Amino acid sequence: MEKKEIKFWLDKDKKLVNPDLFSEVADKWAEKINEMGGYRKNKPSQLRKFYDEVLLYYNHLKDNKDEFLRMLPYIKLLRAKVYYALGREYITEEFKDFIEECLKQIETWEDFEVFKNFFEAFMGFYRFHNKG
Repeated sequence: MEKKEIKFWLDKDKKLVNPDLFSEVADKWAEKINEMGGYRKNKPSQLRKFYDEVLLYYNHLKDNKDEFLRMLPYIKLLRAKVYYALGREYITEEFKDFIEECLKQIETWEDFEVFKNFFEAFMGFYRFHNKG
């Protein structure tokens, strides 16, 4: 799977989100990550932990957007946590790539908001593909 597939913005200056991000892109990544997980890796409960952490930051920051830049390093700490899970063989390279590609694009509150919504769409599609 090409890493360049995740592109948050159609036009960032005009704040136009990629129209396929929450549908085709999220579905494609969910299907691939589910496929690569097998029985032991990428369990919904494991992926949900990462999503829940994103929600925790989002819910804290939505009423305190001026704190976003101060919290951004902690949001990006998610990358280290993903590598830890990869090292423990809880997740696959594909999920690590998913998170890394997203985190690289987060510079502003708006980027983070798009990431949160994209992750939400991904989780919905993941639940559909992961029937186990």
